[in-house]
Amino acid sequence: MNFPSNLRYTKDHEWVLLEGNSAKIGITEFAQRELGDIVFVDIATTGKSLGAEEVFGTVEAVKTVSDLFLPVAGTIGEVNPELESSPELVNSDPYGDGWMVTVTVNNPADVEGLLTADQYQALVGE
Repeated sequence: MNFPSNLRYTKDHEWVLLEGNSAKIGITEFAQRELGDIVFVDIATTGKSLGAEEVFGTVEAVKTVSDLFLPVAGTIGEVNPELESSPELVNSDPYGDGWMVTVTVNNPADVEGLLTADQYQALVGE
């Protein structure tokens, strides 16, 4: 499985790509494989300020619905517009076109406290 080393990860299987005080967030390859075929992404928190580990949306697969947790405190900026018509991008390109949201991070240093690729890989046993 692929866990890019330039990302940080959570135990809830989200990834974070920090660029300055802005972060792009999605779910990991492991998460999308566990969920199966993604059929709908529901994120209605644009413009909201949320704390770390608060739910920012849900992802619906054929068999289940799963909450999406914000890895670090911040304000939801953009929701990936492609996911409305093509939620399967989460399956086909979880670290690229399948990203979920951008966030203005309250404290960029908080991202450093998340799991590295090696730590996440050890967590999921891959």
